[in-house]
Amino acid sequence: MTATRRDHASPWVLDTRKLGRRPGAAQRLQVTVPTTEPIGLDMIAVPAGGEVDLNLQLESVTEGIWVSGTASGQAEGQCSRCLTDLSQPVRAALRDLYVYPGSTTDQTTHDDELPRVDGDLIDLLPLVRDEIVLALPLAPVCRPDCQGLCPECGERLDDLEPGHRHEILDARWADLRDRFGAAEAN
Repeated sequence: MTATRRDHASPWVLDTRKLGRRPGAAQRLQVTVPTTEPIGLDMIAVPAGGEVDLNLQLESVTEGIWVSGTASGQAEGQCSRCLTDLSQPVRAALRDLYVYPGSTTDQTTHDDELPRVDGDLIDLLPLVRDEIVLALPLAPVCRPDCQGLCPECGERLDDLEPGHRHEILDARWADLRDRFGAAEAN
């Protein structure tokens, strides 16, 4: 198995040497990490240039390093109903085992099943990205009762007068409308 060396300079990569490989050793860590690319979905994401706050507990266990805690940030996007810009907090629970090379778990799992400890480094970006995506709404709304857009004119229904509507008459009925008048066509 050939491992690619992690970029130690990345703020998402943590050095775990302080833990050693002593089961039971633990370390609390609070760090704010800047985002260089959006983390999220098409409609809503923590934007590039944003920040993710990590509140973590790192624990050395027999098979690797157990990471638990939370990732939180401010997601920005558009309402899926009316397309107005919105901003909302996102908080994701983090839990994963980073497997030591040569451990029983390393030997009995595929490389893509669990993340690996690379030397003494662990890369949190894939874990944080996956969990934030799962914590975000698939169809974000600016507010629960948002009415969306008028299907005819495309204006926000919240900005239009009550009872807003468009008279749409099938061209095949135009002769009847002309014969009996527009008032009866309603």
